[in-house]
Amino acid sequence: MARRQCHKCPWKIATDPNTIPHGYDPDAHRRLSRTIARVDEVNLDVAALRIMACHETPPGHEKPCVGWLDHQLNQGNNVLLRYFVRLKRIDADYVLDGPQHDTFEATLPKRRRGKGK
Repeated sequence: MARRQCHKCPWKIATDPNTIPHGYDPDAHRRLSRTIARVDEVNLDVAALRIMACHETPPGHEKPCVGWLDHQLNQGNNVLLRYFVRLKRIDADYVLDGPQHDTFEATLPKRRRGKGK
């Protein structure tokens, strides 16, 4: 059965990342950039696969974030992730919930500008 994208997924354009439940931390969010495949680099070291876990999955039983999974299997072109999906080590049966951000950077909270900046 397909897993649905959670209501407050940061990959959804409609989500304000500051409203993500369970103690949202913008610095931790920024560090998730290491889970994004680089377009100009193909790394097939299986130990190198880093996954952005869904914030609604419990520790120790994490599942990939549906928005991240969609991005990395498509425009993110994460070759190592595709390999794990093909081996059925990662389930790619999912349903998106609305328009998605095109880049990881777009999922981050907008920086507020103070006076004089």
